[in-house]
Amino acid sequence: MSSHNMTWISYPSKNLAFISPEEIEAFIASQNIISRLMHCYIAFFVPTGLIAGICILIIFIKKYLQYKVIENLDLLLLHFTISNIIMIFLSFTVITRPDYLKATHLTCNILSFFFNFSYFNSRYVLILILLVLLLKRFPSRTALSKATQRPILCAGFVLTYAFCLSLTEAVLVGTDNYHLETDCQLDPLFAWPEYEIIKFTFGFGIPSFLQILCFTVLFAKAAPAEAPALQQHIRTYPAVYTISITIFICHLFYNLMILFRTTFKLQKSIGTPKNELVMNIAEIVLFCESCASLVFILFLHKPSKDEILKVIQNCRRKNTANHHLEIPVTTTMTHESRSQ
Repeated sequence: MSSHNMTWISYPSKNLAFISPEEIEAFIASQNIISRLMHCYIAFFVPTGLIAGICILIIFIKKYLQYKVIENLDLLLLHFTISNIIMIFLSFTVITRPDYLKATHLTCNILSFFFNFSYFNSRYVLILILLVLLLKRFPSRTALSKATQRPILCAGFVLTYAFCLSLTEAVLVGTDNYHLETDCQLDPLFAWPEYEIIKFTFGFGIPSFLQILCFTVLFAKAAPAEAPALQQHIRTYPAVYTISITIFICHLFYNLMILFRTTFKLQKSIGTPKNELVMNIAEIVLFCESCASLVFILFLHKPSKDEILKVIQNCRRKNTANHHLEIPVTTTMTHESRSQ
């Protein structure tokens, strides 16, 4: 694969050549939109996602320490949770928007590597989770079924696969001018066009095909007589299926924008401020999905939901007990004041 000279590329907002006042107003409006979205994400989605993620970790670790065993599905969801927490921490790079994080090409490439590692990891762990649920509904004795009974082995395979893809992407970012400072995004603008093509293919195309295949088998194939009804099966695992739909929609938007950016690179064009605005919106939507997925696991996955309900019930009991203790004290004080 031949090297590309990407020194010509830059963000439209960094190459201002306005002809009319309308263009200036449009640019200011787009900058305001990006800034407001960033503040909304940092203020609401980040704390919610991190709190949900930490609660999930505590619940799963507590469950393991209590019973010395963890279900295959819970182990994979724990893997998925950790990947999304890392994604949320990496999303702090948007805090400078509408400007961009200043970093050297090397630092930007390292951030991009960890971002892609978490991105690919969470995507393929979700496929593995869907496969586990599919095999629960349609039991079989194939080698694939036996492999899913060893979640640590499956998780190790996904980690290795995600690492190889991330390493490939790191190479496609390019190694030229590694010491020079640049405007950094987690999917770097100065990456070669092949970077976006690989990311779309292995980060969206293949996982989405496998995801649709799992859903097609789930809805189209007749279940065994002893299996629960389809609606009952979905109600048993609402978190996984809700996350699957959310991820597909959010990743579709983001990856389409990635492809549009590739077409601009191939045409030797930097695009317009409007294109830049939509790309920034897509990136923030991607990070919002990571936060939302953790909230879905916390409130829709039965073990974590039961633990949350238990905590709420304990808090109510303590409040009720404290209230009953306060009543006799108040009554006693009233009687004493009357006797005086």
